[in-house]
Amino acid sequence: MTEKYEVVVVGGGAAGLSAALVLGRSRRRTLVVDAGEPRNAPSAHMQGYLSRDGMSPAGFLAAGRAEIARYGVELVRGRVVDAHRDTDFTVVLAGGRTVRARRLVIATGLRDELPPIAGLAERFGRDVLHCPYCHGWEMRDLPTGVLATSPLSVHQALMVTQWSKDVRFFLHGVDEAELTDQDLRRLAAAGVTVVPGEVAALVVADDRLTGVRLVDGTVHDRAVLYTAPRAVPNNDLLVRLGADMQETPFGSYPVIDGQGLTSVPGLWAAGNASGFAEQVVNAAGRGYRAGAAINAELLMSDLDAVVGV
Repeated sequence: MTEKYEVVVVGGGAAGLSAALVLGRSRRRTLVVDAGEPRNAPSAHMQGYLSRDGMSPAGFLAAGRAEIARYGVELVRGRVVDAHRDTDFTVVLAGGRTVRARRLVIATGLRDELPPIAGLAERFGRDVLHCPYCHGWEMRDLPTGVLATSPLSVHQALMVTQWSKDVRFFLHGVDEAELTDQDLRRLAAAGVTVVPGEVAALVVADDRLTGVRLVDGTVHDRAVLYTAPRAVPNNDLLVRLGADMQETPFGSYPVIDGQGLTSVPGLWAAGNASGFAEQVVNAAGRGYRAGAAINAELLMSDLDAVVGV
């Protein structure tokens, strides 16, 4: 027989675990399906989460799994390969296990696609970084580079000057003509050196970044390099279930209300599945709001069924 849950949460990161924690404490029979692919896995630590600043992502998730288990939430390692909705949701896992749920939370996050530059992916999360709020303090005052992936990378180059005054902005595939006069004035005012030309590879010595080499052979000594990966939302289930989506410069995300409810009744999105810029602390907050809203909705729905509304 198909197992029945009140809520299935797809994704076991900060958002999914936070939603599950609220639901478990609300005495809702909840299942978390976790594929085990957290976005921040390459990082040795996470920052900016009050009381958890500097904690490892793996340690954070382990603590979260232990917490939800105390409230009877079931967690399985696996991947959801299909889902559809009639009165409730039918969720199919790889391997054939099928479960039913009255409500469904999608917290599948996103994945980062890095520019195809030799050595870049191997250093990601170490001294190749994407977020100064996550890593800027640890990399403060070091010779810093910013690798442009689009004209929007100007913003990133300006931001990192709060943590280092030695910043070089590698245009790579971006033509300097694509930058506005305001961009160039701001870069100059911030003391950022604009470096035209395509980047060929990173220079690494003793397992640390020491430089950025251009196609023409020029090497710029750098100890840290920021870049903006291409965000690819893991939104297949949301699309399959018919949620309204909106296109952004950072990918396609569901249209949601303030609690994370999509256009599909009973379907919720949280964390980076709902938006690009959700740090761990924000993702946990979105999961909390979704969990509390789902519990209230289920309660009112059941009461209305009793009174015949």
